[in-house]
Amino acid sequence: MMTPPEFLPALIRKTGHFVLATHVSPDGDALGSLLGLADILESMGKRVFCYAEQEVTPFYRFLPGSDRIHTGRDDLDNFVRPAGDDVLGISLDCGDRQRLGQNGPNLLKIRPFVVIDHHKGNNGFGDFSWIDSQRSSTGEMIFDLATALGQTVSKEAAICLYAAIVTDTGSFKYELTRPHTFDVARQLVELGVRPEFVAGNLYDNFTFGRLQLMQMVLATLEVVDDGRIAIIRVTRKMLDQTGCTLVDTENLINLPRSVAVVQVAVFLKETGEDIVSVSLRAKDSCDVAEVAREFGGGGHRKAAGFRQSLTTMDEVRNRLLPVLQRKLSR
Repeated sequence: MMTPPEFLPALIRKTGHFVLATHVSPDGDALGSLLGLADILESMGKRVFCYAEQEVTPFYRFLPGSDRIHTGRDDLDNFVRPAGDDVLGISLDCGDRQRLGQNGPNLLKIRPFVVIDHHKGNNGFGDFSWIDSQRSSTGEMIFDLATALGQTVSKEAAICLYAAIVTDTGSFKYELTRPHTFDVARQLVELGVRPEFVAGNLYDNFTFGRLQLMQMVLATLEVVDDGRIAIIRVTRKMLDQTGCTLVDTENLINLPRSVAVVQVAVFLKETGEDIVSVSLRAKDSCDVAEVAREFGGGGHRKAAGFRQSLTTMDEVRNRLLPVLQRKLSR
């Protein structure tokens, strides 16, 4: 076991009420970590409130407990107020305070507040932090936290944590997949997880609309710098035409990244009026977390992202491209 800091199990044991939150547009690691920890805490007799900015998309509703996540401030206040001082806030898989969303300031009023994350560049925005950028996923960290607490993980929590690890490791193929990652996955399978069930829901559960969206997105492919940079785009119009949401764009960036000569893949997403979100994926030649931080974002060395407001995809592309070319020329 890779042990969490001593303060955390002690703090959890003496607290009766917990507010668990994660980042906007939560992915598999965010939701799996949140729901897995919620189950573990409740097995200890704790009262738990789960919060996310948006409702869980159909894509992740196979996760046990996904219907218990709240999105409203009133629900949060109604849980926190009666708890008085006996409440602990925990942020999971969230790289900075802005990623908590519009209700972030209210979440951060909860004291004490703990940050549990594995993103490089997270400097900690709570009263206490457990940040380990060498971990494959936050889900892996939560399993070790359960072990430190002396808690047996239920089958339901195991499914959530296994899904968290699978999504953030790209099915165990990314750089931070370590021996300990496989050991945790093995233990989760021994607890009742069926890998084919999780993989089937994550990778074999799409619609024809998503297939059409993939076709449209690939049609935008732009190859730059002798093929070292590949750029794809998705617009709101594409989503409307195919009946898809931004969740359906997950993993599409891996298509251009899979080309042998491509060193960096860029995915420009029109996420709102004059709002562009950018996903970056790299091989060995570029630290895209450094690039993302130049634009106010963050992430990992080979997987990062950022968001820009009051702009267009063309403008973001034109500002980003020279930065990437400079990094690749080093």
